[in-house]
Amino acid sequence: MEVSDLGTAAVRCPLPRGEAEFRALLEKLPAGAYTCDAAGRITYYNSRAVEFWGRAPKLNDSDDRFCGSFRLFGVDGAPIAHDRCWMALALEKNCEYSGREMVIERPDGRRVTALAYVNPMRDAQGRLYGAVSVLVDISDRRAAEEALRTRARCKDEFLATLAHELRNPLAPLRNAVQILDMKMSPTAEASDALAVIERQMKQMTRLIDDLIDVSRITRNKIELQRRPVRLADIVHAALETSQPLIEAGGQRFTLTMPGEPIVLHADATRLAQALSNLLNNAAKFTPRGGHIGLRVERDGNDAVLRVRDTGIGIEAEAMPLIFEMFAQGDASRERAQGGLGVGLTLVRCIVQLHGGTVEALSEGCDRGAEFIVRLPAVCSPEARSGVEEGGGYGRSTPLLRILVVDDNIDAATTLAALLRMQGHEVRTAHDGLEALEIIHDFAPDVAILDIGMPKMNGYTLAARIREVMREAKPLLIAVTGWGQEEARLRSKAAGFDHHLVKPVDPGALVALLTAPSDRTLH
Repeated sequence: MEVSDLGTAAVRCPLPRGEAEFRALLEKLPAGAYTCDAAGRITYYNSRAVEFWGRAPKLNDSDDRFCGSFRLFGVDGAPIAHDRCWMALALEKNCEYSGREMVIERPDGRRVTALAYVNPMRDAQGRLYGAVSVLVDISDRRAAEEALRTRARCKDEFLATLAHELRNPLAPLRNAVQILDMKMSPTAEASDALAVIERQMKQMTRLIDDLIDVSRITRNKIELQRRPVRLADIVHAALETSQPLIEAGGQRFTLTMPGEPIVLHADATRLAQALSNLLNNAAKFTPRGGHIGLRVERDGNDAVLRVRDTGIGIEAEAMPLIFEMFAQGDASRERAQGGLGVGLTLVRCIVQLHGGTVEALSEGCDRGAEFIVRLPAVCSPEARSGVEEGGGYGRSTPLLRILVVDDNIDAATTLAALLRMQGHEVRTAHDGLEALEIIHDFAPDVAILDIGMPKMNGYTLAARIREVMREAKPLLIAVTGWGQEEARLRSKAAGFDHHLVKPVDPGALVALLTAPSDRTLH
């Protein structure tokens, strides 16, 4: 029998033949136990009850009514008066209270967390003449749970810091590659080398994003920005991400779309991420010359996406764990490739948040695999008419005065060079105080600010810029290694219009500069 079951077992058992036998039974319990009369005066307690209370109460004394401890607290830390404890309530309402948590503070200041099991005692005619309470000590369990929470919090902080530190050097690298690509007329070998760098940086960025997603999944912190969106647009965005990996792997890819458009009420970015994860997974585990197929269809009120490959398949024993965090299958298999084992867990999480399901099918080793995603589709014409048109990536970028502030000199210099090549007038600063000196004469249209800087961080700098340039209202863009939702919310509160995570996609930055009046934090 579990310790937590002892209270229920004790208070619900039939009353023994005599009071002495009943007390002997309570004395043997590995838990505190005591009884009160109908007025709440303590009539009996065992030795373990004294351990809880820190002193022996006075029997049949109105000074020690209901319980023997000096101070009681609820799970929220609020004090509980003795005449409102579980024993008092059981006597007042003539009902039982089972497994109710409370904190007992002993006279020496030590606190004990307990579960109380309280049952009224009635005579043969059903009249209440007292109650019995059994107290189970769960202090160690609560301490262990708190230790686990602390370790989880430390792990999340470590992952976030690690991701931030890894993103910082990637930012100037990506900018430098873009500059070389725009400036040079490279040889075929140089073009290939630049393409390799770009692909590997994307892979590093994906792994870093996976680190953050581990934290989001374990804390249930993934949030959706849902609106009517065409499923075809989601498929296109996912293919933009996954097509280079499929091409590099030498697989043949086919796409089958329905004749009629399908609209979802969804977070397009998150669903594109989930579909891209499925396509990337297929590319990783399908040999060169193999086939990957994506079929999109409508089934009643649902949209169904099927990602099918001719790869290494999924062994039967791995199938139950395929969507679990860090599940990698048999890593020794020849064609298996690396990763953190987060992708499929994230797929399941995103799909379920959209009210959908995902399942994996495979006939076994080297027989390929199929992943089937089912999502609720929008049926009403009114909702379908609310689909947003595509973004303004094709519009020309206006020439702007841009201030780039980053204590990473390489990051600031390369980003400034990239922006100058697009025709903008750019100044740089490497801390907040220097930036404030520049804006008086430069009056930027746009300020691109790092967050973690010496002397004055980006949050404070953004707030100061808003004060100094109250009339001009420049567009403020946070460019940082911190990508968690908390960082985005803090950016918004500080006055930023957009929040971009390093290394920044130049296309995404151009899109923001195209419409500087758009003040929606991304």
